[in-house]
Amino acid sequence: MSLITEAKKGNLTEEMKLVAADERVEPEFVRRGLANGRIVIPVSPYRYTKPCGIGKGLRTKVNASIGTSSDIVDIDMEIEKAKVAEATGADTLMELSTGGDFYDIRKKVIDSTTLSVGSVPLYQAFIESIRKYGSAVDMKEDELFRITAEQAKLGTNFMAIHTGINLLTVERLKRQGRFGGLCSRGGAFMTAWMLHNEKENPLYSEFDYLLEIMKEHEVTLSMGNGMRAGAIHDSTDRAQIQELIMNSELSDRAHEAGVQTIVEGPGHIPIDEIDANVKLMKRLSGEKPFYMLGPLVTDIAPGYDHIVAAIGASISSASGADFICYVTPAEHLALPNIEDVKQGVITARIAAHIGDMVKNNDRERDLNMGRARRDLQWGRMFELAIDPAHAKSVRDSRSPADEEACTMCGNYCALKIVKQSFNFER
Repeated sequence: MSLITEAKKGNLTEEMKLVAADERVEPEFVRRGLANGRIVIPVSPYRYTKPCGIGKGLRTKVNASIGTSSDIVDIDMEIEKAKVAEATGADTLMELSTGGDFYDIRKKVIDSTTLSVGSVPLYQAFIESIRKYGSAVDMKEDELFRITAEQAKLGTNFMAIHTGINLLTVERLKRQGRFGGLCSRGGAFMTAWMLHNEKENPLYSEFDYLLEIMKEHEVTLSMGNGMRAGAIHDSTDRAQIQELIMNSELSDRAHEAGVQTIVEGPGHIPIDEIDANVKLMKRLSGEKPFYMLGPLVTDIAPGYDHIVAAIGASISSASGADFICYVTPAEHLALPNIEDVKQGVITARIAAHIGDMVKNNDRERDLNMGRARRDLQWGRMFELAIDPAHAKSVRDSRSPADEEACTMCGNYCALKIVKQSFNFER
């Protein structure tokens, strides 16, 4: 029986109770959120997963994406990336391999973590078609659904499914053109297949069958954002909005069928359009959990796109986004390595916290840090830091002569100067 079914019956499950304790909310709040589609808890009947609640009224969650490419297939590195992502504080993981033995890689990654793991079955279906038939456009529709079920049986918790790409959205894209093209890999594969075969996207035309698979294996459906903008000048265009309308309608059908559902959001957006995108998505989808990809707020900072995305993600979170996907320094340049993954997770966690300070008025940790800095309590500062080990290593690498101060101010620390004259304690 699905979590949605249990929630609608008024039953509190162990997952709901654990999420409520972690979020410091009442279990009934989580149950109601699941029942009305505003909260999801990705689970799997095939393996233990640390329960993670995503949705309205909860902390903004961070996803870390890993996976091989056609150029670099190193399973040990992907397993280490998964472990580093979890240790650094990622809430979920997406395994997006496009090279090597898909089954072996995904199984080993899933076995290496207790995080909820997501995937994009469409990638495997099209790449296996290329290997078998020599072309992506020769993919057989049944193979797409078979692979979706197989990935679910491995213990995959959520899947990005490109349901909103159909003949109507493709026609919109053809009419308008794009400055930055189509940046979604799944979107590109499916669009090419549809145009070549002159057929509708089977994930759209056979949506009820897809829901049967999702429900049978208790997989959370993430409505893929295949028409997202890959350049700032394409943001919030007609193709993107048409896909959002489609995904919002389909997400209602999924929830009614007992399938937990997330709706994904666009990738490259200037700052002044972020709030409107979040509010539009929330309104059209009935407040379902919103998974924001990025967003990247400028296109000219390769090598620093983790910072660019953090700026966009913090605004997205503050505006109401529930789930953000990290971006690493390697974005647009190369397959991320282990250090890139760590930097991506930390930067995204900072962005999520900044957003939660506004969205959920979650400022207790910042209040405690302010007091610790005022009182020059370095141990307490490290405890409260997003990355305690890094903060301590920086200070230790440039140890001050005065243990109370730091080498930025040295003998002229403002806090020390007034410490004996004022009592700031509150």
